[in-house]
Amino acid sequence: MHPATQPPRAIRELPDELISQIAAGEVVERPASVVRELVDNALDAGATQITLRLLAGGVRLISVEDNGVGIPANELPVALKRHATSKINSLTELESVGTMGFRGEALAAIQSVSELSVLSRTAAQDSAMLLDGRSGELQPAARAQGTTVEVKELFYSTPARRKFLKTDNTELAHCVEAVRRHALTRPEVGFAIWHEGKLVEQWRAQAMDAASGEDLNVQYQRSLDRRLADVLGDDFLDNSVAVHYQSGNVTVVGRAGIPDAARSRADHQFAYVNGRYVRDKVITHAARSAYEDVLHGHRQPIYALYVEIEPTRVDVNVHPTKIEVRFRDGREVHQAVRHAVENALAVPRANMLMANALQNHELPMAGTAETSTFNWQQAAMPLAGTRVADMSALWQSTPRTGLPAEEQAAHSFVPSAPSAFSTANTAAPSLQDAAPETWPLGKAIAQLHGVYILAENAQGLVLVDMHAAHERIVYEQLKTQIDAQRISSQPLLIPATFPATAQEVATAEACAEALQELGLEISTLSSKTLAVRAVPSTLAQGDAVALARSVLAELGQHDASTVVQRARNELLATMACHGAVRANRKLTIDEMNGLLRQMEVTERSDQCNHGRPTWRQLSMRELDALFLRGR
Repeated sequence: MHPATQPPRAIRELPDELISQIAAGEVVERPASVVRELVDNALDAGATQITLRLLAGGVRLISVEDNGVGIPANELPVALKRHATSKINSLTELESVGTMGFRGEALAAIQSVSELSVLSRTAAQDSAMLLDGRSGELQPAARAQGTTVEVKELFYSTPARRKFLKTDNTELAHCVEAVRRHALTRPEVGFAIWHEGKLVEQWRAQAMDAASGEDLNVQYQRSLDRRLADVLGDDFLDNSVAVHYQSGNVTVVGRAGIPDAARSRADHQFAYVNGRYVRDKVITHAARSAYEDVLHGHRQPIYALYVEIEPTRVDVNVHPTKIEVRFRDGREVHQAVRHAVENALAVPRANMLMANALQNHELPMAGTAETSTFNWQQAAMPLAGTRVADMSALWQSTPRTGLPAEEQAAHSFVPSAPSAFSTANTAAPSLQDAAPETWPLGKAIAQLHGVYILAENAQGLVLVDMHAAHERIVYEQLKTQIDAQRISSQPLLIPATFPATAQEVATAEACAEALQELGLEISTLSSKTLAVRAVPSTLAQGDAVALARSVLAELGQHDASTVVQRARNELLATMACHGAVRANRKLTIDEMNGLLRQMEVTERSDQCNHGRPTWRQLSMRELDALFLRGR
């Protein structure tokens, strides 16, 4: 049945209270929404300590206290009006917002669905002033400099919306998550969360001293690492690598988790743009694509990435909750994030662990004239976020004599037959010339069941899956060789035609060059029909139509260069898998050492082409525990 026809009504302005409640429906979804808005305001006020107090998961009470600059008494009544803000004053300022808040809607929206009061004091005032949001009454009160905003009985005036809230514990979890997102990007600010009079979470401020003479960027990176460890746990820091990358107008810093630390859910993915937590498809896709070559299955990477870009190149006025942004040049940001994470993951983790241990004096150094020496000044450079070739600057190569025969072979061994074990033409020969004590993957000692290589390094025992490791080495070599070439294609004797959508036809015409790079030739027969005339040689026996449809779908959704690279990599990965050394092949000690040295100078050698790990470290402490030594 159709609803009864309503008589026409005159167009008229809505009352202010209804307007505020409509705005509240966009801004205030649950207690966590209020927490986010109030903490935004506290950070904009320059607070260095923020305390959140909750009752019933935030439904009965939300109190946010800060030690910021405070609100002058004459501005308090204005602060609760709609579109009243101190953050922007013109369209120009809106287009280059540098604060967390800017809309001027939050306090008015919150007041319309709750009992709100504001207590604030500036440095110039003799006492604080308390504003009752309902009555508008302003009276003196006691408080140190700063602001306290209390929100009681959320949604009391809209009971239907209150019924949609979850349990107190669920709402509390969302409130904690809202504060945690702020804490991850502001290590210089301390946060405390109380619920029902009990301390739930506390993250202390990480001090930064401008008078110490140390570079503030270095201090910030160190304090950020400590905050990440405090909020996400030491495991996050231990299982991630530092990211630092700059390209044009975009700078990307933070930490990216190693592939082994990937999770089944995307609950440890934090992305920030100019200090603002966002959920952005461009950044998410860029980060995920950086893991394509090293992640196993459908697991989700972990990361905390901080993108800094000129405010004029990003629009934050997209969504009422300010959790979405729009970039003026999305490709610029996508490429920067992808390359930042790729570069950080490219350096073999064994090299970084060894360099860190040497830098911290945790391992003995060989300092005689016959051994290589470690460059301590160069060691101050970031150890992650750089490529393998950059790591070679940490070692100074010197002539080596008097080594055991198998160690000399590890440097000069070149098999008579072509083999990826050869170390003659590697990217960083100075790393191979380092002292045996500093070989990241150690010195080979045996082979186990023709599958694993056992090696001894300064930390203990290294286990290497020789097929997986060799597969990655061959794969990376193939990628390097084919960078300037196109994938060979094979013409079809009879072109494969298929009915196509308008989107597929448009993509085929617009991406003809990208299709040729993939070895595909797709031509237009009519406005609704396409013909596949050539396919990659390695896929000549496959379903040409299915291949064409899948590639066109990818090109329609993503950047052509990304699709081309991914498709080429899939072909090369298959070739590398067939070309890698097989299990049960007996290797000599020389060949094992040659493989280990190649792993140390091959990017992404920690994982095979399918995302499986290629090696594992067993420390002396772990080995001692197996035999109860020291107990």
